[in-house]
Amino acid sequence: MSASAIWNDWSCRVRLTVTRPQALAPAKQHLVALMADVALAADRFSSHSDVSRVNDAAGRLIPVGRRTIALVDIALDAAAETGGAVDPTIGAHLVRAGYTTDIEDVRDRMVAPADDDTIRRSPLPQADWTQVRVDHELGRIGIPAGLRLDLGATAKAWTADVAAHAIASSLGTGVLVEIGGDVAVAGTKKTPWQVHVSERSGEPGQPVGLERGGLATSSTIARRWRTASGDAHHLIDPRTGLPAVGPWRTVTAWAPSAVQANTATTAALVLGDEAVAYLTELDVAARLVDHGGRVLTVGAWPTQAEAAA
Repeated sequence: MSASAIWNDWSCRVRLTVTRPQALAPAKQHLVALMADVALAADRFSSHSDVSRVNDAAGRLIPVGRRTIALVDIALDAAAETGGAVDPTIGAHLVRAGYTTDIEDVRDRMVAPADDDTIRRSPLPQADWTQVRVDHELGRIGIPAGLRLDLGATAKAWTADVAAHAIASSLGTGVLVEIGGDVAVAGTKKTPWQVHVSERSGEPGQPVGLERGGLATSSTIARRWRTASGDAHHLIDPRTGLPAVGPWRTVTAWAPSAVQANTATTAALVLGDEAVAYLTELDVAARLVDHGGRVLTVGAWPTQAEAAA
């Protein structure tokens, strides 16, 4: 018998399930504490976070915590692995697109242009993850003037991965951690975890069995808002500095970790027409949904019939 807890944080649904019911309370305590610690490092909407301090001090190296160093390292690894398709220096471009505050304050609303004069009136430099400077010895991070960090593409998935493995190891339980579409499992469970894959929480989708690793869904329809120039979303193409365009609105992928899965899905949406070739070369199982709602699967992704069997 398993036990679960579901709550909202980071403007998304958080689900924690353990195979040992007595482990649920300490497992939730661990996950809540880890998410709070990650927010102190990476929440770009909080002026007190390390990421916000780095952004405000662009052009200089400033001291940050070890957690922030680890999160930036993960983000830079994702950028290197995807040839820059997943770039953590698109923060200023997100602001210019209208994502200036928590998604609950902008979702499905008309958003005015960014009110930061520097961002609104000055041309933004192209996102360039290679310009991020990390001083591991002294614990400092710096970015060039004009750029801003946003770690959203990897920090959430990293948190799910780290929490799942820490809970499984310390509490001796099988565990599933889901944070807004990023799913990680760890520990031992006799049967696969049942995960419902959909574009938005509560919508129709496809059930799949997850035995190990991570599952991630990236979509252009969940975090979306309106502007005078038309609809916008949070997945920025680093090549253009604008919300990504392409044939796909949602991509789900399985990988050995949630970070790897999220990196693959984010890159696929940014790459657009090149997504299928990219995912095939990467050899990940993936499910892509186009703007008409049609589904295409890549690799070993199960068919609807296989998932129901």
